[in-house]
Parts: sequence; C-alpha cells; structure tokens
Amino acid sequence: MTDIVIISLISIGTLFILLAAVGILRMPDLFLRISVTTKAATLGVGMILTGMALHFGETSITTRAVAIILFLLLTAPIGAHLIGRASYFVGVPLWKKSLMDDLKGKYNTKTHELSGEDREGLDNDQENTENASSKSSEH
Repeated sequence: MTDIVIISLISIGTLFILLAAVGILRMPDLFLRISVTTKAATLGVGMILTGMALHFGETSITTRAVAIILFLLLTAPIGAHLIGRASYFVGVPLWKKSLMDDLKGKYNTKTHELSGEDREGLDNDQENTENASSKSSEH
C-alpha cells in the first residue's frame, strides 16, 4: 500500500513539473511564465520529495526533505515576485491581451519610487465618471 502512495506522489509531482515546462513554452509573456512555473514546479518538487521521504522512511532523510520543501515554499514565491517586479520596472511588455495593469502610473522611472496611489488615474476616473453621468442625464 505504501508503494502505491509513493508511486502516486512521485508520478503526480513529475506531472506538475512537466506542466511547468509546458507552461514555459506556451505562456505568452514573462509574467505568466513566472506564475505557472513557480506554482507548478514548487508543488511538483514538493510531491517528489514527499514521496522520497516516505520511500526511505529514515528520520535524517525525512528531515532534509521537509527542510527543502519549506525552503522552496518560502523562497520560490518571493523570488518570482522580485523577478516579475524587476522585469516590469525595466520595461518588459505585458501580454497584448492583458486586461489590467495595476502598476501603470504608479512607478516613477526617474526616481525609481513606487507610489501607493495613482492621483492622476483617480482624477481621470472621477472625470470619466462625471462625464458619463452627465451624458446619461442629458438623454
């Protein structure tokens, strides 16, 4: 019974790593590639290491596997976030079908400061809302 669980964990982990590799090839921009690979590869490696820990059943190996899994869970999202943030600030373009750019207008390329709110965008949104409401009241 334990062998079936071990084989299942390692097989599913391998499948997730395969999906991460396919995601690198299929995703249209850097930001989606980072997202897919971070999530799928972290889960895949975690499952493979869990299967390995169950297979060997020794305390030292299980401790090392758990430490590696925790290290991956803590560092992979942070690393992906930093790579994505640096890529955005350098000017890597978003996918042309992206619906929203939450940082647009909030980053000053000269001072490299990120503002908490987009005053210009808020003012424009308020103007657009006021214009739309005045046009609808005219009809």
